[in-house]
Amino acid sequence: MARLLMLYILFVSLFIVLQVTNSEEEEIKRSLIKFLTQLTHNSSNTDPTLGWSMNTDPCINNWTGITCDSKSSYVKKIVLDGFSLTGTFDAESLCKAQNLNVLSFNNNKLIGDLSEEIGNCKQLTHLLLSDNQFSGKLPDSASGLSNLKKLEIFNNKFSGKLPNLARISGLVSFLAENNQITGEIPSFDFSNLQYFNVSNNNFTGPVPDLKQFRLSSISGNPGLCGGPMPNACPPSAKKSSNNHSLEHTLMYAGYILIGIVVVGFIAYKLFTKKKTENVKIDVVKLKGVSVDTSSTKPSMMTSEYKTSASKTDYSASAESAMMSSSMIVLSSPVVKGLKFEDLLKAPAELLGRGKHGSLYKVVLEDGIPLVVKRIKDWAISGEDFKRRMQKIDGKKHTNVLPAVAFYSSKQEKLVVYKYQQNGSLFKLIYGTQNGETFDWDSRLHVASKMAEALAFMHKELLADGIAHGNLKSSNILLSLNMDPCISEYGLMVMDNEDNPSLVNGNALKTKTKDGAYSIFKMDMYAFGVILLELLTGKLVDNNGLDLAKWVHSVVSEEWTVEVFDKNLVKDGASEERMVRLLQVALKCTNPSPEVRPSMHEVASMINTIREEEEASIVSEAW
Repeated sequence: MARLLMLYILFVSLFIVLQVTNSEEEEIKRSLIKFLTQLTHNSSNTDPTLGWSMNTDPCINNWTGITCDSKSSYVKKIVLDGFSLTGTFDAESLCKAQNLNVLSFNNNKLIGDLSEEIGNCKQLTHLLLSDNQFSGKLPDSASGLSNLKKLEIFNNKFSGKLPNLARISGLVSFLAENNQITGEIPSFDFSNLQYFNVSNNNFTGPVPDLKQFRLSSISGNPGLCGGPMPNACPPSAKKSSNNHSLEHTLMYAGYILIGIVVVGFIAYKLFTKKKTENVKIDVVKLKGVSVDTSSTKPSMMTSEYKTSASKTDYSASAESAMMSSSMIVLSSPVVKGLKFEDLLKAPAELLGRGKHGSLYKVVLEDGIPLVVKRIKDWAISGEDFKRRMQKIDGKKHTNVLPAVAFYSSKQEKLVVYKYQQNGSLFKLIYGTQNGETFDWDSRLHVASKMAEALAFMHKELLADGIAHGNLKSSNILLSLNMDPCISEYGLMVMDNEDNPSLVNGNALKTKTKDGAYSIFKMDMYAFGVILLELLTGKLVDNNGLDLAKWVHSVVSEEWTVEVFDKNLVKDGASEERMVRLLQVALKCTNPSPEVRPSMHEVASMINTIREEEEASIVSEAW
C-alpha cells in the first residue's frame, strides 16, 4: 500500500511538472507570435509564410528564423535579416523567451524605439539591428546585458546619449555609425574591442584612447575634441570627462562644509572639556575614528560597507603634525599633494575590521573618495616597508589596484587606494551586487584577467619574495568596466597560524623544487579557492580549506557535476569547459605546495579555455 501511495505521489508530481512546463512553453509561443505580429505590422495575423503558429512548435516544426538548443529544446536564436519587416520591436513579448542568445534583424524597415524591456533578455550575446529605422535613445537597460559580445545598430536613427556600455566587459564589437547619437563616447576598454565605429553621429567631448582603431571610426562628429582632433577641449569638456558635473561639485561642497562645521564643533567640545581620554582611538594612535565596537562582522571586507559602523571624523593632534612628513605619495593621477593631515580631516567610514587591521573609506575636501588600509602589529621596519611599497608600485598591471600613498609609524602602517564604487567579487558571486547577473562567460573573464595579473606580479616580484599574501574574493574589486582589480597586493605575509594546511615547511621563504617561494604557492592555493567560488557559488570557511576539501571529496566520488553553481548549469554553461576550469582549481589547491603549478602555467590554461569559449559562441551564433 505504501509503495502504491509513493507511486501515486510521484505520478502526480510528474504531472504537475509537465503541466507547468507546457504552460511555460505555450506562454513563450504566444509571446513570440505577438512579437512577430508587431514586426509584420499586422494587427490580427502573423505572416503565414514564416510558419509561426500556436498550432505548431517553434523547435519541432522549424519556425522560419528560429534556431533551438539541441539538448533543451528552447529558442536560442532568432535571425530574420532582410525580410522587409515594417513594424515595431516588441521587446517585452520577445524577452519572455529568456534563453535567447542571438537576435538579428538587419536590413529591414523596423521603426520606433528599443524599449527598456530588452534588458530582460539576460542571455543575449548578439544584438544586431542595423539598417533599419529605429529611433529614440538606446535604453539604459542595455548596459546590463553582461553576456553581450556584439552590439551593432548602424544605419538607423538612434539619438540621445548612450548608456554605460563600458560596463559590458566582454563586448568585442560595437558598430553605431550613421545615427544621431549625442553625448560622450563611452570609456570602452578598446584593447578588448575588435570592431568599433561611431562615425557620422553627434558625439561631443574628449576623444578616448582608441588604441588600434583609425580616426575614421570617429569621423563625422564635429563636437569631438582633444587627442587626434584638430580642436582642443575646453576646460568644461575636460571636467565632464571626469564625470564631475556642477551639481555634484556643489553637492560635495555642501557636504564638506557641513562636515567642517560638525568636526569643528566636536573638536571644540572635546578639547575644551578635556575628555579626549574617552574618545575611542582607532587610527595610527592618533585621536581618530570612533566606531561601533559591538560589530560581529568576522573579517574585513575590502570596499564593502559594514552597516554597524558609525560615521565620524579623523582629528589631528600635535603628534600627527610631527609625523606628517612620513606620508609618501606615489606617482598617481588620483591625488596630488596629498598630506597626512588631509586624511585626518576627511570624513571617514569604517568598512571592515579583520585580524591584521581595519579599512576605512574617506572623502577628501575636493570630493575624491579614497580607501585607507590600516595595518597593525606588522613586524617590519619603516625603511623595509618603504622599499617594499616602492617595489610593488614599480610593477604596474591594469588589473592590480595601485596604492596612491602610504604612511609608516613604529606601531602601524597606512596604505591609501582609490575607492572602487562597484564593490567586490565576493558580492558579485553571492548575489548581493546591485542585482547583477554573473554568467559563465563573465566568470571565465574574471578568472582569466586575475590569472594574467598575478602571473605578471609573481614574475616581477619573485626575487623580492613579495606575493599577494592575503588573496580572497573580497580583495578582488571591480572597476568601472566591471573588470577584476586585485587590491592590497603585498600588504600581508600569511603565516602558518593563518593557514596551517597551506604550507609544508617552517619558513615562508623556503624555496621549493622549482625555485619559487612557498608564499607564492600559498597565493596559488588562494587563487584556486577563488576559482572554486566562481564555479560552485559556495561561501568560503576556514580560509577555503572546507570548500577545497568538499570539492575534492565530491570529485573523487565521480559526482563532478554536483559541485557546479546551479545558476551556471541552468543557463546552459559549457559543462566541458567548467570541468576543465575545475581541474585547474584542483591543481591549485593540491595539499602539496610543490605540486601546485605556477601562476604563469595557470594563466595559460585558463586563457586556452576562454579562447575556446569565445570561438564556440561565435560558431554557435552563425
